[in-house]
Amino acid sequence: MKKTYKIEVDCANCANKMEEAAKKTAGVADATVNFMALKMIVEFDEGQDPKTVMKEVLKNCKKVEDDCEIFF
Repeated sequence: MKKTYKIEVDCANCANKMEEAAKKTAGVADATVNFMALKMIVEFDEGQDPKTVMKEVLKNCKKVEDDCEIFF
């Protein structure tokens, strides 16, 4: 399952950090951050609950970029 989320991030480098953090999160098959559109597309592993996984994604993103935001 793929879902798109609106994000808030200040720079392209920070967006790359968010993308890497999201990809390393358990339950995420793949993630892409589009800085220009301020969107994150997340593909979830089979059988995962997107809401639960996204809470972990946000935690991991906050570790690398503490003023980022993901709206879900």
